[in-house]
Amino acid sequence: MGKIDDRQKKEERILKKAQNTKQAQKQKAYEDYVKQKTPVHNLYKNMLHAFLTGGTICVIGQAIQNYLKSTGMDQELSGSYTSMLLVLLSVILTGFGLYTKIAKWGGAGALVPITGFANSVAAPAIEYKKEGQVFGIGCKIFTIAGPVILYGITASWVFGFLYYLCRLAGIAW
Repeated sequence: MGKIDDRQKKEERILKKAQNTKQAQKQKAYEDYVKQKTPVHNLYKNMLHAFLTGGTICVIGQAIQNYLKSTGMDQELSGSYTSMLLVLLSVILTGFGLYTKIAKWGGAGALVPITGFANSVAAPAIEYKKEGQVFGIGCKIFTIAGPVILYGITASWVFGFLYYLCRLAGIAW
C-alpha cells in the first residue's frame, strides 16, 4: 500500500509540474503577444506634436481675435466670437473627418483646447446620426463630453458654495 501511495503522489507531482509548466508557457506567450501589440511611444515626439498642435490652435484663435478687434469689437465681444468661431471650425473639421487625424497626430494639444471639447460633442452626434434623432443623437451626443460637463458644473457649484461660506465668515481671497 505504501509504495502505491508514494507512486500516486509522485505521479500527481509530475502532473502538477507539467500543468504549471504549461500554464507558465501560456503566460509567457500572452506576455509576448501583449508586448508585440502594444505600441511604443516616443514621449518627446508626442510632447512636440502636442505643443505644435495646441500652439497652432492658439495662434489661429489669436489671429481671429486680432482681426475681430481690428473691426472695432471690444476685448470681451471679440473673445466670445473667437471662441464661437473656433468651436464652429472644430465641428466642421470633425464633420469632414479631419479633426480625428489632427487629434491623432497632436494628442493632448488638440484635445485640451475648446476645439477638442467641441469635437467630443460633435463626433458622437455624427457617428450615431443613423440611429435617429432621439436614440442616436439625443442619447449619444454627450457620451464623451457628458462627464466633463457634469463634474465641471458640480465642482463649480461646490467651490461657489465654499466661496459663499468663506465670505459669510469674513474670509476674503
